[in-house]
Amino acid sequence: QVQLVESGGGLVQPGGSLRLSCAASGSIVSINTMGWYRQAPGKQRELVADITRGGSTNYADSVKGRLPISRDNAKNTVYLQMNGLQPEDPAVYYCNAAIVRLGVTVYWGQGTQVTVSS
Repeated sequence: QVQLVESGGGLVQPGGSLRLSCAASGSIVSINTMGWYRQAPGKQRELVADITRGGSTNYADSVKGRLPISRDNAKNTVYLQMNGLQPEDPAVYYCNAAIVRLGVTVYWGQGTQVTVSS
């Protein structure tokens, strides 16, 4: 059994910052790519950023330079530092991870809400 547990969402003023965390636990051999996605009301879920085990990153154009992704392989944890939050950023943020057990399976977290409001 594998679980991804997200934390760090909440309400922040425009221009403010949050740090999202997602920790994987359970029967894990290793984790390949980990990523963050978001889904706003009425919109499809979209990639925000992802990061390979070796640290190579990939970002959506809309967040480059504002929402750096990082990970701690020893802790099976991925982070999203959310700086300069803008009106287009509110959404439910989901993490995912390609986890190696007998094969490779992609797991999703339950989601954490990010709200931007003055």
